[in-house]
Amino acid sequence: MARVLLVDDEPDFVASAAEMLRLHGHDVRTADTLQNARRVLDSQPADLVLIDLMLPDGNGLELLEELNKRRADVERVVLITGHPAIKSQIKNLSGPSISYLTKPIDSRDLMALLRDLEQSQAKQEDIDLHFGLLVGETPEMHEVYSQIKRIAATDSPVLVLGETGTGKELVAEAIHRESSRTGDFVAVNCGSLSRELAGSELFGHERGSFTGATRQHSGFFQRASGGTLFLDELTEMPIELQPHFLRVLETRRVLSVGSEKEIPVDTRIVAATNRVPTEAISNKALRKDLYYRVSVFPISLPPLHARRADIPLLVNHFLAELARRYGPQRWLSEKSLKRLEAYHWPGNVRELRHVIHRAFILSDGDEGELELPERFESPFGQQSKLEGLQVGRSIRDIERELIMRTLAHFDGDKRAAAEILGISLNTLYNRLHVYEQEKAS
Repeated sequence: MARVLLVDDEPDFVASAAEMLRLHGHDVRTADTLQNARRVLDSQPADLVLIDLMLPDGNGLELLEELNKRRADVERVVLITGHPAIKSQIKNLSGPSISYLTKPIDSRDLMALLRDLEQSQAKQEDIDLHFGLLVGETPEMHEVYSQIKRIAATDSPVLVLGETGTGKELVAEAIHRESSRTGDFVAVNCGSLSRELAGSELFGHERGSFTGATRQHSGFFQRASGGTLFLDELTEMPIELQPHFLRVLETRRVLSVGSEKEIPVDTRIVAATNRVPTEAISNKALRKDLYYRVSVFPISLPPLHARRADIPLLVNHFLAELARRYGPQRWLSEKSLKRLEAYHWPGNVRELRHVIHRAFILSDGDEGELELPERFESPFGQQSKLEGLQVGRSIRDIERELIMRTLAHFDGDKRAAAEILGISLNTLYNRLHVYEQEKAS
């Protein structure tokens, strides 16, 4: 994750660029004047600064000298110009170390800049960041890297399988980065799709096709055309929508809601689930024909307890990220690392990240050794206190108990509970609504 400062006075451009960067996991701050940009930089350093050349209170070049003094914080500066002809003139003024983008900015150029930045940061941390995203050197992870390289060269659908928190979306994006596809990587959580509008969100709709459709809308398939569409929590996709999805996979054509004409799309599909597919099929959450279609090439991700040797690398990576974002540099003692390696990590890499982040926030402001909490009180680790996997209990009952205990652990904070459970907020609300209905009946 990079800290990005976007300095531009065009609201529409700022909104769209900031949204795209945040969707890719970056921390974005914006400013519409030089004065506001200085104020933001004083409050928080930035890894990447994007500056429009012409601003209301001056010229973007005025910031360059100040940014040169902040080189310990700012790793890369990009000047945004509205006219390609000006680019060469500015290059002579500002020097060869400055990058340039011309409006309208191609998202591929911007994401390429960020990938270079991430790889540069990883080298500084002395961590090999595979595909600019993945950390790990165990044989289990190298097998995953090998699979990513083999499948990236094709357009075959991929199904990524793994427990909550193992990094399924990162693997999907790695496949996209390693491929030759030039379109965008678009990530969609199927659990966040509303049942009523899921068709419109995936396939798009025509103006006037239903109440409130005041304009034509491109669905996720069209937006990912030429690129990769990642469908997380595939088993949460409404079952009645799955035949339409299957048809798109087979025909590579999309029929928007309210349209009579199919649109060809060149979209590569990577789907993921943390459930056992055969159980999802038995529970009528996943169609068997759709499963066979998306699982042309399955990739299974190892849980963290199966790759314990990667824990020190992951910890160092997380600490370096936190130091860049918040300031003080911290480290762990050998004793603390042994504690982390001995823990069973039911929430996998996501849970490890949360433990490190929480300990970092609770530590004193000065640099020094990071002190871990006495207990890693994850709701995933409370299974000994749950009724657990007793014979006669359904998976549905166990899931319900885990959800309710997780909510209790976070004092009813649904967003925090959804994040640690690895499901969308909408999925959590849907589950709670079902539980209320069952209780009422």
